[in-house]
Amino acid sequence: MSFWIPIVLLSPLIAGLLALALPNRLAVRPIIGLVGSLALLISAIGLFKETIDGSIAVYHFGAWPPPFAISYVADTLSSLMILVSAIVSLGTAIFAFHDKGASTRGYHGFVHIMVFGVCAAFLTADLFHLFVAFEILLIASFALVVLDGKRDQYEGGLKYVALNLFASLLFLSGVGLLYGMLGSLNMADLALLAAASDEPAKLSLAGALLCAAFSIKAGLFPLYFWLPASYHVPSSTVSAIFAGLLTKVGVYALFRVIPLIFAADWSYFQAWLIPVANFTMVLGVFGAVTQKNLRRLLSFHIISQIGYIILGLALFTPLALAGAVLYLIHNIIVKTNLFFIAGYIERLRGTGNLKYLGGLYKERPGLALLFLLSALSLGGLPPLSGFWAKYMVVRAALEAGAPISAGVALFTGFFTLFCMMKVWTEVFWKNPPETAPQSATASEPESLPTPAMPKGRVFAAVFTIVAFNLVALGIGFFPEPLIALAEQAAGQLIDPSDYIRQVLGTLP
Repeated sequence: MSFWIPIVLLSPLIAGLLALALPNRLAVRPIIGLVGSLALLISAIGLFKETIDGSIAVYHFGAWPPPFAISYVADTLSSLMILVSAIVSLGTAIFAFHDKGASTRGYHGFVHIMVFGVCAAFLTADLFHLFVAFEILLIASFALVVLDGKRDQYEGGLKYVALNLFASLLFLSGVGLLYGMLGSLNMADLALLAAASDEPAKLSLAGALLCAAFSIKAGLFPLYFWLPASYHVPSSTVSAIFAGLLTKVGVYALFRVIPLIFAADWSYFQAWLIPVANFTMVLGVFGAVTQKNLRRLLSFHIISQIGYIILGLALFTPLALAGAVLYLIHNIIVKTNLFFIAGYIERLRGTGNLKYLGGLYKERPGLALLFLLSALSLGGLPPLSGFWAKYMVVRAALEAGAPISAGVALFTGFFTLFCMMKVWTEVFWKNPPETAPQSATASEPESLPTPAMPKGRVFAAVFTIVAFNLVALGIGFFPEPLIALAEQAAGQLIDPSDYIRQVLGTLP
């Protein structure tokens, strides 16, 4: 059994509990957050090395044999997700030194408890423990949304928690139906039992409930409005880690659960996942074009980019799945970095409203270049990281006989570029406004001017932004290793027999 799996889970959990146990020692909490993130990254690298050759690492908690044991499993996809989550966690721990909102009591504790829930969701091989992981990260993330106690945070947090609790109800209903039918919750065991089931109608209903729950948590059309209503209201560091990780847990659950357990019904899921992916891409980018608040605009782009990933899943060919996995990794890095930059801009100018921004190119040309690189990568301009992922998904759609989806993906990419260039012009190129905002309001809570940042905070912000840009550039200019890993992950998703054998110890 892999000893890295429990270390991956314990690193953020211990850091989170320690940070919450020391509420009055402000100087200690950021250090605990940084050390916890470093421990997670080291253990994530160790786990990644175990699975880089296609091996599957398993750890059974408790003395029971599978499928009754509490099983946690790492294959290529889950170890990749753990590694990129650790990078995001470390990046936000460093960026938090810049963000005065991250000094709020409870911030570091709740962030690491949330990361623990994310890691548990990526590793668990049990549906009920997947539900528990979702609830842990939901509770911690809700606390982070409303941490500062502002009115707009409560409004956004209410929408956030209401839709996610509805998704949890659907999730629990699907889990209960599956357990009542098949008598197991181990996903590998369920794959075998579902294949032999003589109740296809009930099985399809359970799959539909789970798919709907994961779709809501991933931010798919039509129930995605909770995301842009809540992601821009907390501190910039919280927004960044939300943008990078939260919706990706729902996406991962769709990748892991639906093809594994409901393989016989895949044509049923494919019939509605493809149009949902198309609508998600288009409506997400249209929503972004109309926004004036920088972080809210980027939140709509999260929705749009999720549509590309789900299109790759829905097509379910080796090329489409590999493109979706590559897109998933690329989007986590680039989207997190764009929220870092947005938070830094708000700290510089005291507002995220595009109307009151401008002239930053002359003031900070380096920042303008860093934003431009991430923006062009998000839009899919070659040879940046977003290009390779979009190319693979679009090519897979054409090869699979889905030209409409390929056209929608290209159309969305064009509007993404248009929108990001509009943002760059508004923030960096146009002349600064003659009148600055005078006071904060509920609709523009960031609009009060902020004092100059200490050099240490500036260094933390710039270091994080540069580092994430370098990672994204590395993916873009040297994509072959990550593409090979994405293809390996796609192969394991299409043929899960080794996953089942490693978890249960028997051949399917």
